[in-house]
Amino acid sequence: METSNERSAIGPERRRFIKTISAGVPLLLGSTAWNGLAASAFAEEAETEEMVSPGEDLMREHGVLKRILLVYEEAIRRLDAKQKLPPEPLADSAQIIRSFIEDYHELLEENHLFPRYRRANRMVNLLAVLEKQHQAGRRLTDTILRHANLAGIKDPDSRRELTGSMRQFVRMYAPHEAREDTVLFPALHEIVSQNEYDSLGEEFEKIEQEQFGEGGFEEFVGRVAAVEKTLGIYDLDQFTPKD
Repeated sequence: METSNERSAIGPERRRFIKTISAGVPLLLGSTAWNGLAASAFAEEAETEEMVSPGEDLMREHGVLKRILLVYEEAIRRLDAKQKLPPEPLADSAQIIRSFIEDYHELLEENHLFPRYRRANRMVNLLAVLEKQHQAGRRLTDTILRHANLAGIKDPDSRRELTGSMRQFVRMYAPHEAREDTVLFPALHEIVSQNEYDSLGEEFEKIEQEQFGEGGFEEFVGRVAAVEKTLGIYDLDQFTPKD
């Protein structure tokens, strides 16, 4: 259900594409105009421009999280106003949080980023809070998944628990991801070498492909877009203030 624009994000073939281009340029220019030094420079520049860094990887995954927070806000609005809310897009949103954010993105942070900061004795108190919030978020997602169905939406007590859990999730994760994007991730350059930084990006991509297959990020972006369309919040211009 995703549009071509939704799938136009840098995909899993990006490095293979770069290698193909750099290999084909000598055929276009001729061997006289293309020497080994030029080929190396071209490939290095292209790879630098196209490679998704670990920081960018994590931040664009935060973009998926932010869009789900907006879905939760719309669901809260409808439940508070006693308006119709189909349970399927809400359940799918919580499943995206569970599989892509909690069981993938946050484990990347906990297993591959946080230990590096601790070894460098950097932001140790912040890491403790972030991990505490990861655990709290998983408990909230358990509750949302339990009540994201027709019976849960109709029952007053279940609906109240569902709405409260989504409110807590949104309130916690908006500042959580903002603090990581502006404080934690930028400091990664200060505690690892450039080679280690680049290797970390390759490792993140490998883990993503092992866990979700080719195009994992793009598939989740498409699923989020489908949820937004079902709830009528996909059109970006609707959020523009009107004169």
